[in-house]
Amino acid sequence: MAELQAIRTTLNAHGQSHLLAFYDDLPPDEQQALLEQIAQIDFDALDELIDKFIRHPQPHTLPDDIQPAEVIPARPTDPALAAAHQKARKLGEQLIADGKVAAFVVAGGQGTRLGYEGPKGCFQATPITKKPLFQVFAEQILAAGRRGGKAIPWYIMTSPLNDVATRAFFSENDNFGMSADDAFFLQQGTMPAIGMDGKALLAGKGVVATNPNGHGGCLPALRDSGALADMARRGVEVISYFQVDNPLVRCIDPLFIGLHHQAGAGMSAKALAKREPLEKLGNFCLVEGKVTVIEYSDMPDHLARQPADNGMLRFSAGSIAIHLLSRSFVEDLTVGGKCRLPFHRAAKKVPHVGPNGEPVDPHEPNAVKCEMFVFDAMPLADRTLVLETFRNEEFSPIKNATGPDSAATSLHDQVRRAAEWLESAGLAVPRDADGQVAVALEISPLLADSAEELARQIDGTMKLDAGQSIYLGPPS
Repeated sequence: MAELQAIRTTLNAHGQSHLLAFYDDLPPDEQQALLEQIAQIDFDALDELIDKFIRHPQPHTLPDDIQPAEVIPARPTDPALAAAHQKARKLGEQLIADGKVAAFVVAGGQGTRLGYEGPKGCFQATPITKKPLFQVFAEQILAAGRRGGKAIPWYIMTSPLNDVATRAFFSENDNFGMSADDAFFLQQGTMPAIGMDGKALLAGKGVVATNPNGHGGCLPALRDSGALADMARRGVEVISYFQVDNPLVRCIDPLFIGLHHQAGAGMSAKALAKREPLEKLGNFCLVEGKVTVIEYSDMPDHLARQPADNGMLRFSAGSIAIHLLSRSFVEDLTVGGKCRLPFHRAAKKVPHVGPNGEPVDPHEPNAVKCEMFVFDAMPLADRTLVLETFRNEEFSPIKNATGPDSAATSLHDQVRRAAEWLESAGLAVPRDADGQVAVALEISPLLADSAEELARQIDGTMKLDAGQSIYLGPPS
């Protein structure tokens, strides 16, 4: 009873007493679960968000002076810069060998948009062997660790919705060959969904409606879960961040890691050239001397379309959610259990329980969701770095059931990249009259995660015949 009274007092003080409106109707176990959920809410922080986003919302404004961010070329033609890249790559390889690098995947999403029931990371994503996304990444991480002679720990952020299923999937698959000690699971945090009247909504009579706190929520989750402490114990200094829907991502990139470390950067990012001015990618910009990502929806149209002197887009560098973060920088951003990232407002349709206990399925946005974005950490870092990458090498996400960014387009891109790697190693790849690859190809990450590594591993006399399905697996 003391706990119930304390929570009632807190709710009354913050104008949220309705969260216990149906408390007496609930069985004891649901009563306790509701109290525990409410006890986790920081109502002082919630009050600030309600005041900012609902009571006194301000229009989103951008600074007057927005410049393109500097992007380091991936394949420099200048001999001095090429030599510097080679030196950075060797440094990255040494950091991996010294156990200074960890992988971190944000994998809280479900496969609903793909027509798949379950965590998105469990979705079968490769052309021939149908490996799930999680296995694609696990094999990359394993291979990079084996080349360096040191196991690379992998931190997997789930959500309350898919945490149990994700852990079970890893267990059923023996962690895809990784040691259980090197696969660390943590859960993304949530925020209450707030009605347009400033009242937190109930998803059921005994459940507060919540939403994930955005991919920026990965930073406090790293601290709260003990992942940062685990990294410190292992001696990890660099965290390689990527999202679960992109099977082309290079999880562990020695060049990127070496450049980041050389620069003393708190946070680094990979950028690719946008296909067209309004492509739905964030824009790497320079604002008040700081690298800042401006979302495509916020980028002024005249800037998005502005040409550079060479005829390309002036603001051409798009963000694809591939980052490196220094562990010390994440510790600084989350010191004291707080996170320095700002929240953003999103109006959403949130089903909920009405004042009489009836279910309400809104047809219009009825609530505000508060989210953090990980790229907002970039202007908070003392030093940052943006490295160019290429769409055909490292970006073909699986987001939709059909059309662009679907499984079909990603499979096509995986085969195309495999063909390009084989051709760069001197092999003839069958192509049709239109230049399309005429053979099904898949390269195991355990064999190679780059064209250069593949060239070191394969027999250059191999023959490929049209119509074949060829899987190049790890060396025996």
